[in-house]
Amino acid sequence: MTRKLHLIGFAALLAAALAPVRAQQIGKYVPIDAGSEADRAMKEINAAADPAAKLALIDKFAAGPGAQGDMAIVADDLYVNYYLSQKNYDKAFEYGDKLAALDPDNFNNAVNLTRAAAEKGDSEKLAAYGDKAGAILQRFKAAPPPADTESGKWETEKKRVLDANHDLIAYAEQLVYNGAYQTTDPAKRAALLVRFAKAFPDSAYAVPAMGVAATAYQQAQDTPKMLEVADGLLAKDPNNLGMLLLLSDYYGEKGEQLAKAEEFAKKAVGLADTAPKPDGVPDDQWNREKTLQKGLALSALGQINLQKKDNAQAVQNFVAAAPLLKGNEASYGRNQYRLGFAYLNLKKTAEARAAFSEAAAAKGPYQTLAQEKLKSLPAAPSRRRRAS
Repeated sequence: MTRKLHLIGFAALLAAALAPVRAQQIGKYVPIDAGSEADRAMKEINAAADPAAKLALIDKFAAGPGAQGDMAIVADDLYVNYYLSQKNYDKAFEYGDKLAALDPDNFNNAVNLTRAAAEKGDSEKLAAYGDKAGAILQRFKAAPPPADTESGKWETEKKRVLDANHDLIAYAEQLVYNGAYQTTDPAKRAALLVRFAKAFPDSAYAVPAMGVAATAYQQAQDTPKMLEVADGLLAKDPNNLGMLLLLSDYYGEKGEQLAKAEEFAKKAVGLADTAPKPDGVPDDQWNREKTLQKGLALSALGQINLQKKDNAQAVQNFVAAAPLLKGNEASYGRNQYRLGFAYLNLKKTAEARAAFSEAAAAKGPYQTLAQEKLKSLPAAPSRRRRAS
């Protein structure tokens, strides 16, 4: 009888395809015979409650059975988990790196190191270990069937292993994505999010990560990168509302590629009404988001009309956008500022003054601009008193 540690590599997985107990983890399989010296040592280590006593037992194991062949993988894994539990992250990195050198496809180890980096707050190590975890998964998914193994059976077995590791994979993705998302510097945040999407291309977070990356590049004023990421994401996901809004607004503001911008803005208006509510988002929050998104799309469309000198249509779209944007002062202020110019082009000074006044009252980057523009307008005609 054999007691087993579930550390399974590609070759061992094939040999154990009919042994479901063994095929649970991605990494090298190391068996421990029941009743062996290693088995007795493992039981003693697991039973030890005192941290100092547990470490002494791990040291003893590493110097004894853990020094023999693949048992070094078990020893290093014990060290990683011990130091992780003690929050001694540097030691966890040290032994995790040693384990990775012995077993490069050990997914559990990569996740442990990712966790250690996240808990320590080391964004560089978090990204690096996230890359390694993602690479392990991609190698596993792409691994061809070995000789004498039927392709369909191999794909079924791989799916079973991935399903068994679903929660662990999701945990690793969340750690790496959150670490990138929470990075304060926009350029660095964008780069880390792009890196995450490349490491975990099948993740549910991959598309949102690229969307946030494009916006972060915009904040960092790195226009070439912003356009590269946004265009790439739309190529994969043509109905990505965030990128349609971003690009239609950008091109409309710049007065460039107006036909494309108009196409994107009109598509965004329709999608804002029909986009399905994401799981876990309360109805009231989703309704607010949809309202804002439709307002942004209409405002972008109005700006495109303004660039095309179709001022009457611009007014129509800006006016339609205004009530939808009132919950966001900065966006509302910009919309009313744009509306003011559309009215001026139509020689409707009174209406322009009213729009600029609303923009001047809304907090945001257009507030001061609107206030200055109001000063340049001719004074409103004074009302004559009616004779008594």
